[in-house]
Formats: sequence, C-alpha cells, structure tokens
Amino acid sequence: MDINLKSAFFGTQVAAKQMLKQGGGGRIINITSVHEDWPMPGNTAYCLSKGGMRMLTRTAGVELAKDNILVVGVGPGDVATPINTSTMADPTLLKRLDDAIPMGRMAQPSEIASVVAFLADDGASYMTATSVFADGGLMHSSPGL
Repeated sequence: MDINLKSAFFGTQVAAKQMLKQGGGGRIINITSVHEDWPMPGNTAYCLSKGGMRMLTRTAGVELAKDNILVVGVGPGDVATPINTSTMADPTLLKRLDDAIPMGRMAQPSEIASVVAFLADDGASYMTATSVFADGGLMHSSPGL
C-alpha cells in the first residue's frame, strides 16, 4: 500500500499543488496495472492498491480538469522487466504466459514508455480521469472451451 497507493496519492497531490502554483495546467501520469480492473486471485493487496490508484486517477482527473491538469493512468499487462525474471527464465511458464496474451508475448518496456510519451504530448490533450491499458489484449482474452 505504501509503494503502490500512498506514493501515488502523495505524488499526485504534490504535483498538482506545484502545477496549480505555476499555472498553465500539466499532466500527471500514474503507472498502474491491468490489475486495477482485472482480479488476480492470491494477490488481493496488490489488486486493491491498483484499484485505489484507478479511483485516485479518476477523482483527481475530475477535480483538476478545470485547471487543465490532466490525470491519466497507464495500466500495463505483463512487461519484460525484472519483476518477471523468474517467468522469463522458465520456458514452460513463459509459454503459458505468452499463450494467455492475444498478441502472444509480453510487452517491452519501451512499448509502455511510448504510451506514456503519447499521454504527455498534445495528442492526448482531451484525456483525463481515465486509464489506458497496454496489455496485448490480455484483459479481453478468453481461455475458450
């Protein structure tokens, strides 16, 4: 909770105060997870913290919109980073994960960075109080029959 939720809350608060002081608006981009909206049994605290970030992003986005401070969350699915080292090192686990992702692979960190860069640019100037999921279709996949 301290890292995933409280830090996002206080970081958003500090950033918003500075942006209000400076005037002219700004962007706050919170990095969440698909698990802000997609349950992961056995990881209740993690999902709760990410769900809290979802409501932080939505509420702060609504509250700050009048000051042109836009707040958006980025919810990655599985990304090839150290948190997934054990999965990437085990061919059986990696295949099972890749098979569950419609695009057939984990994201590269640069792909998530590209989403963040887009949200920070003028092309996203009408986006606030929402999350963008970069998950290769994972949240919408089905194991089928």
